[in-house]
Amino acid sequence: MKFYDFLDKKPAIGKLVVIEGTERVLADRALEILLDRLLPSEVRELNLSRFTADEVTDPARVREALQVMPFLADCRVVVVTDTQAMRAAARRDLWDVAQEVPEGNALVLLDLLSPRAKQPQPFGILAGRSALRIDTSVGEETRARFVEETLERLDAKAEPRVIGELARSQVDLAAIRNDLEKLALAGKKITLKDLEREVLAIEDLKPYEYAQALVDGQTAKALTIAHEFLADEPRESTKLLGALANECSYLWELLQPNGRLPDRLRWRERYLRPLARRIGKRRARTAFERAVHGIESIVTGRAGNDPEDHRALVDRISAELSAISRRD
Repeated sequence: MKFYDFLDKKPAIGKLVVIEGTERVLADRALEILLDRLLPSEVRELNLSRFTADEVTDPARVREALQVMPFLADCRVVVVTDTQAMRAAARRDLWDVAQEVPEGNALVLLDLLSPRAKQPQPFGILAGRSALRIDTSVGEETRARFVEETLERLDAKAEPRVIGELARSQVDLAAIRNDLEKLALAGKKITLKDLEREVLAIEDLKPYEYAQALVDGQTAKALTIAHEFLADEPRESTKLLGALANECSYLWELLQPNGRLPDRLRWRERYLRPLARRIGKRRARTAFERAVHGIESIVTGRAGNDPEDHRALVDRISAELSAISRRD
């Protein structure tokens, strides 16, 4: 079922849930709603196990987590995110586990593939009616509702033409949300002219999303975004590393005495400032320098001239910085 049908109709949640489609904002929201319905906040930490795709090369970890009995709750929930990034063999092994979920527990797979994808075969297609499938794919109606909800959350108003333009656009919902958050800071009704001046003019938001995910410690998500971007732009690895360098420079700036971001980026401080404190000056500086050196090695040819060499460099840097946001 479509995301908003899931939100409105509140269907029963069984042993297996597959969140599919390609819109990550709705996928993350669907997961939050599922957890709210299944696990009250006071018992959630005791009954929830989360795994990223790169943590389940051995599916036995997921199987073991599913065998644990709930503690002071009706069920235990195991979540595996970004399964679309897993290799074929690992997907097959995970699917075997998914068919053996014990009664009273639930397995949630975030498999952000189009339901029409051929390779790899989406888990939702394999599951059929045996799973609750939540499709995050978006069309004009879904975009329009998302815009209206975002405006309501921001206590902002926009011209009908703005809502229509965003609903018809092909930009992902994260970009739409970011634009509206910035435009709402002006405290006036958002016009079409305001919209045209904003970030929707950016050619591709993926480098920014890659950098944001990596510094937030979501390595599997960052690599998925990077690989999607490089599949279309194989010679643009420097854009990914440039976005990473920028993101780390913002963190560094916020850690300086009275550090502030430029006015055009001030709207991001609420999120970046606590992240900067968690990362600290040393790691922010190290990450910035690693990204800059990566750009230099590509530009000078030290990293090789083959786009695959550049992709491998992005992978290495991402892996090296995978623990950047861990707590000391």
